[in-house]
Amino acid sequence: MGKLFGTDGVRGKANVYPMSPDLVLKLGQAIGIYFKSRYPHPRILIGKDTRRSGYMLEQALSSGICSVGVDTYFLGPLPTPGIAYLTRGMRACAGIVISASHNPFADNGIKIFSADGYKLPDEAEIQLEDMVLTQDLSINLPTNMDIGRAKRIEDAIGQYAVFLKEQFPKHLTLEGLRIVLDCAHGSAYKVAPKVFEELGAELFVIGNHPDGKNINDDCGALYPAKLKENVKLYKADIGLGYDGDADRLIVIDDKGEYVDGDEILAICGIHFLKKNKLNHKTLVSTIMSNKGLEIALARHGGTMLRTKVGDRYVVEEMRKGNFNLGGEQSGHLIFKDFSTTGDGILASLILLEIMLEEQKTISDLKKCMEHIPQVALNFEVKEKIPLEHLPEVQSFLSMTEQQLGSEGRILFRYSGTENKARIMIEGPDKAIIENLAAELAVIAKKEIQEQKGKR
Repeated sequence: MGKLFGTDGVRGKANVYPMSPDLVLKLGQAIGIYFKSRYPHPRILIGKDTRRSGYMLEQALSSGICSVGVDTYFLGPLPTPGIAYLTRGMRACAGIVISASHNPFADNGIKIFSADGYKLPDEAEIQLEDMVLTQDLSINLPTNMDIGRAKRIEDAIGQYAVFLKEQFPKHLTLEGLRIVLDCAHGSAYKVAPKVFEELGAELFVIGNHPDGKNINDDCGALYPAKLKENVKLYKADIGLGYDGDADRLIVIDDKGEYVDGDEILAICGIHFLKKNKLNHKTLVSTIMSNKGLEIALARHGGTMLRTKVGDRYVVEEMRKGNFNLGGEQSGHLIFKDFSTTGDGILASLILLEIMLEEQKTISDLKKCMEHIPQVALNFEVKEKIPLEHLPEVQSFLSMTEQQLGSEGRILFRYSGTENKARIMIEGPDKAIIENLAAELAVIAKKEIQEQKGKR
């Protein structure tokens, strides 16, 4: 059996290893044993998105946890950041999210938050993995009254909605604003409309009728075309799109144009700099963020730190350096003064607050940043051959870095959550970097296949 945990928990096709009920039950046992050894009366929250397989997996997970004498609490469909918030608020020892985020509905995943609402550290995941893959956990099974119980929390959505509304300034209102929401038929489908309606917005909602298989299907943060159409149709002030577990946000502005995570970070970072609210005048993002974000911040006296791709690495850097704003181009946006993880609805409220305070449209606000031409290209791989075993790829990367010089960047990496290789190139001439990306993809596909054949 292979490694369980990737960059964002355990993930894979539902009902297939490692997302099979037997493995998930054993993972539940390991989680229960782990936290039982650290807390005198542990209780663990379990939330999920709207995938059909969530029913199966929450039962398997809860069965495993209860079988080792730990109580579980079902939250039902709730955004990932909502589960992190309730883990802290309910004084639980852990919160578990059953979701594959932006992946297709056939996939599912498990990620774990500690009592403080932050994702479980790497060393804890390694320990859990070792327990599942190498240990006989049946020796830890109690009997009689020592078996754990499962309960359902009925007002999880209401509690999270109250928290979100409390973050929006009392002197402001959304009355008079026309907002289109795309909930991706995911975990935000109830809570997001509730929050914006109760704050006074005129709301038009799409992607709010989940059926177990339509999550992220041609909708939400990854597929903004319908959101764009509806913003234009209703002449809305803004369109807000979430992914399946609502931990990321993309925006369509009042002119029907796409606004990515980098532009949102630029708007928020510059506003915070003006208000002297950006800790150490520094924003944290990843190696994928556009160089234009760095330039925009620098104009206002700010700087940017880069991390590996993955919101967990952004959060780690933010905690280490006491930075309060960070995120990714993909729309994971972390406001550490309010939340421990990316939160699409919270980010929406902060962006709307900036709109109202500065009395500007989103199309005007996003002018603070100009993108450097950037090309991203992905392709599927059956095996992630280490880069050091791909000399032709390395040679091409080295040659291209010299060609681009200080005016550009090139990155080649594997996805931490999918079986894909990802190429990103920045440079002053889009046609040139598109050709370079296509050429690298051809070289990489061929060499990966050749190396796979040698194994």
